[in-house]
Amino acid sequence: MTQQTLNKTEKKASVALASVFGIRMLGLFLIMPVLAIYAREYPDYSAFLMGVTLGAYGLTQALLQIPLGMLSDRIGRRPVIVGGLVVFIIGSVVSAMADSLWMVAVGRAIQGLGAIAAAILALAADISREQQRTKVMAIIGMCIGLAFAIAMVAGPLLAAWIGLSGVFWFTALTGVLGIIVLMLSVPKMNTRSARRDALPVASEFRQVLRNGQLWQLNAGVFVLHAVLTAWFITLPTQLQAAGFEPSLHAWFYLPTLLLSIAVMVPMIIRSSRSDQQVFWFRLALALLIVAIAIAGFGGGGSWSLLVALVIFFSGFNYLEASLPSLLTRIAPPGSKGSASGLYATCQFLGAFIGGAAGGWVLQHYQITGLGSAVLVLLGLWLALTSLMKNPKAVTNVALSMAAVPSKQEIEALNDKLLAIAGVEEIRYAEDDNISYLKVDKKRYDERAVKSLLQAYQTDE
Repeated sequence: MTQQTLNKTEKKASVALASVFGIRMLGLFLIMPVLAIYAREYPDYSAFLMGVTLGAYGLTQALLQIPLGMLSDRIGRRPVIVGGLVVFIIGSVVSAMADSLWMVAVGRAIQGLGAIAAAILALAADISREQQRTKVMAIIGMCIGLAFAIAMVAGPLLAAWIGLSGVFWFTALTGVLGIIVLMLSVPKMNTRSARRDALPVASEFRQVLRNGQLWQLNAGVFVLHAVLTAWFITLPTQLQAAGFEPSLHAWFYLPTLLLSIAVMVPMIIRSSRSDQQVFWFRLALALLIVAIAIAGFGGGGSWSLLVALVIFFSGFNYLEASLPSLLTRIAPPGSKGSASGLYATCQFLGAFIGGAAGGWVLQHYQITGLGSAVLVLLGLWLALTSLMKNPKAVTNVALSMAAVPSKQEIEALNDKLLAIAGVEEIRYAEDDNISYLKVDKKRYDERAVKSLLQAYQTDE
């Protein structure tokens, strides 16, 4: 078995878990491109209530993301994931059967109660070797992005065919499918110990909360998803006003997403090859500002909306991909799970605030008012980036201390490791018996580390 490739179990499990995650996110995303149009059919419609409905899942996701991840450490990953999917199905049924927009919002909130992201990522960590974990997580991340793209195209087609309630019945079926995939395709694992690269750990939150650079990323992802949700409160109706029937919206989103990917990929490649990530970060943020300005004040024509969407998704997709990458570099060694838990909480909270506040602004100040509010928010985020620094090309390394006979020797060994070139920070997790290193990839002397550890290896 080579260390450079996924083994058979890792391949099967990563694809299955990515499918479960993607199926669930598809169900949450499907109504984004259609709710603004079909919500008007309910007797209690208002722009504010529609915005709350769009973002309601974000509030409950934010509240339960970290607790359910920790619960999976106690009772196991699979029970939490299956339970979360069952709750998601219940929420979908409530929304499908609702005769008022308020009840649709309740159903959306129930959907969000099944916050299984942390448990899925922890299970992915359980079934993968340390050397392959990044690949497994990348497969899951790509599946989430694919789910969003599919939802933008499939949502309008489904709504035109079976209506909004039919879309929710379809999302309930996706939840059932997710359970089937999980039970049949994901290997059973009995691990219940915390995986610090995937799960939040309560004792680490004080350290994570004090990290100013992490809070820049948390604030950024909050704004990013607030802006996304707020724009989709009005974008479908803007397309309708520009002459596109709702059933044709899918064919508007498809080319804009493809064109934006063609712009985003070179940005990712160029930024990864340079030490100027902050510059590319600001460029992507500037693209969002330009897009919102065109959409809000460009006259609302079809061509202006097309250009705005391409520009917006170019910047959005870049930021959505680069923010987690920056988080991995900045998070303290061994605390990626805790940092990611707080990050995800801010992300989902942004979706809720963006929907609720955006709906209120639209109800009282129309599209231009909403566009102005979003531009102010993006401007504040751009100003905040003045505090950002270009991160070093660092990575995290986990070293098992199981072969080291005493705590005193572990402390002495960690001191020696810290003196090795490229090792910038070490944190020893006693309950895991693992030393977590943050290392500079350009200077890291892996051979010296292996040489130190070799003294504790036993011949079998």
